[in-house]
Formats: sequence, structure tokens, C-alpha cells
Amino acid sequence: MEIKILVVEDDGNLSDIVRKYLVKEGYSVDVLSCGDIALEYIYENNYQLLILDIMLPGSNGHEILKEYRKLSDSPVLMMTALDDEENEIRAFANEADDYIVKPFSMQVMMERVKALLRRCGYLKKTLCFGDLAIYPESRKAEYTGIDLSLTPKEYEILILLAMNHSKVVTHEALLTRIWGYDFVGNEGIVHATMKRLRDKLPINLIKTLKGVGYSLGAAPK
Repeated sequence: MEIKILVVEDDGNLSDIVRKYLVKEGYSVDVLSCGDIALEYIYENNYQLLILDIMLPGSNGHEILKEYRKLSDSPVLMMTALDDEENEIRAFANEADDYIVKPFSMQVMMERVKALLRRCGYLKKTLCFGDLAIYPESRKAEYTGIDLSLTPKEYEILILLAMNHSKVVTHEALLTRIWGYDFVGNEGIVHATMKRLRDKLPINLIKTLKGVGYSLGAAPK
């Protein structure tokens, strides 16, 4: 399944870094900086995880969390500069699942995200597509039990296709989510990396929709 995450953070530099780390793991990410807009998105979308600052323009994080809990039991990670006991207690009283104080290590944050998703059954330790096995924890993949020795970009493409296996991932989505916005318009880098990835897999496993994008052909087990 595609894992959708909403990040609500008014520090643009921090939210951009968080988004990049999440996207590299194959998650679909929306980023917002205003609390009032966040409520609109929550009403209209089904998110598997909410990463939420407390001090926001408009509705604050505590208010958003209370509304979110009326709609969803999916996990919420509070990401805030407020390290006082009162705000932490209030967050957990409103049914937050975790609380991380800025500044923090991105590696630690990503492990917390994975732990929350695993706990709710959204993140499997192994994704299997026929004889293809992908291991998100170690960022490795095997085919018929043989390590594919993927480069970081090859792995990122494969996990993105795997987590969107029922959809076509467009060239533009691959560029922006794997390489970043600066590469938009440079589709040659997608084709070159995809060719190297395909050389390591059965030729019919990754399907091409000409002029649009790619999808993972095998059904998941």
C-alpha cells in the first residue's frame, strides 16, 4: 500500500529536510505550514502518519491533534521545540503517539517514524513481489534469494514503485521524489538509472507506460 504522511511544520528549511528523508524511504508526503490548512487536508485525505509541530500559524498542534483524533487512529508524532513537561503531557493526553524535541537527529526521527508505522501494521519488514524481496529496514533487495547489490538511487526507485505497485509512477514524480526539484525536465537521468535497475531484474518485472512512467508488474504476496 502507499503510505501517505502529512508534515505540518512552519519552518520551511526543517520541513524540506524531513520531506526529503521521508520521500527517500518511498513515502508519499504532503507538507503544510499553516494549522488551518492542515485541518482541510486531514478532512479530505487518508493519512497513515501525521508529523505535527505545536507552534503554528492558525490552529496550533494541540488543536489539530484533537480534531485528528475524531477522524483517525493513525499515529501522530509531535515534532516541536517545546521541551516543557506541560506540553508533552498535554500532547499525550490528546493521544499523540510520540514526541520529539528540536533539534534532533534525522536518523533518530526516521527510526521513530518506522516504529510507529510498524506498530500500526502499515510497514512490513519485507515486501515480496513474486521472487523479488525488498527489505526496507536494511534498504536491500533480493531476487530468487540473490542480493541485487542496488545503488542508493536504484533502491529508492524500486521501493517507490513497490509502495505504489497498483499505480503508474510518472517520470516527473520520480525526478522530484528521488532527485529533487532541481532535476525537473532532465528525464534522461531517470531512463539511465531505470535501465541499470532493469538489468538486475527480470525484464518484465518493471512495466513501462510509454511517455508516462513505470509500474511494478508483479502482484505483492
